[in-house]
Amino acid sequence: MTKLIIQIPCYNEEQTLGLTLSELPRQLPGIDKIEWLVIDDGSRDRTLEVAKACGVDHIVRLANNQGLAKAFMAGLEASLKAGADIIVNTDADNQYCAEDIPALIHPILLGSAEIVIGARPIQDIEHFSPIKKFLQRLGSWVVRLASNTRIPDAPSGFRAFSREAAMQLNVFNQYTYTLETIIQAGQKGMAITSVPIRTNGELRPSRLVKSIPSYIHRSILTIFRIFMTYKPLRFFLILGSFPLGLGVALGLRWLGFFLMGTDRTRIPSLILAAILILIGVQLIILGLVADLLAVNRKLLEDIQLRMRRANYAKPEEK
Repeated sequence: MTKLIIQIPCYNEEQTLGLTLSELPRQLPGIDKIEWLVIDDGSRDRTLEVAKACGVDHIVRLANNQGLAKAFMAGLEASLKAGADIIVNTDADNQYCAEDIPALIHPILLGSAEIVIGARPIQDIEHFSPIKKFLQRLGSWVVRLASNTRIPDAPSGFRAFSREAAMQLNVFNQYTYTLETIIQAGQKGMAITSVPIRTNGELRPSRLVKSIPSYIHRSILTIFRIFMTYKPLRFFLILGSFPLGLGVALGLRWLGFFLMGTDRTRIPSLILAAILILIGVQLIILGLVADLLAVNRKLLEDIQLRMRRANYAKPEEK
């Protein structure tokens, strides 16, 4: 039996949740059972009552608002516990077209992918400003660079996960899960792909992107943090190469003047060169230490994966 669970993180979504749920499927080709799961992230309105009235199969209640990333991970954990073979994540504001769920899960059913990201037609979305469209493309390009993937729409929340992929994911960032999970998947070598999807009209402004500068700042921090976590040696080598290279260049310049017998001592340049070389070497050493510590992280991830497999094992797997 193949079970699909569609999860929806919610925070004060009583106005749009009913419409979103009404468009979700209950039957799909290749799927034996479909269940709905709502994560109520400390809502203060009637989100919980709307979910119950619409016949939601599972409800995860978070006492306080913990943010989208925490709600997303709580949904994955609950879906795995409920025996999901495939998990689809969508938004409560009905941004994504539910009729595209079959296309979203198709690569997973074929076994050609473990994670599938829905790629929105960014250029055709009318309520996206030109600056937001540009930032979406720029952010996706940076994520592709950091993750070694070819995902054209990294911030998209419309995505599907296989059971095995969901067990391997961890989200450390409290702001959003979208960028972090793609970078993790790419660095872990998971099969990840993208399919084109459609979007519906805007029902409310985005709560995640409260301001463009804030979104850029948070996204950059997320990308740097994940890149440092999974590629620490490369990160610090790149970071340390700039002061080291500049320090060596200044040192060679000083040495050239010294060999030519110039009257000026140029001591400040020599001191600056020494400081820059020292900073560069220290950063590279830090990268080596972080790379050694990453071995422990990988061992802990393996232990966590084994525990999840044991805790969420389906009856036929025991």
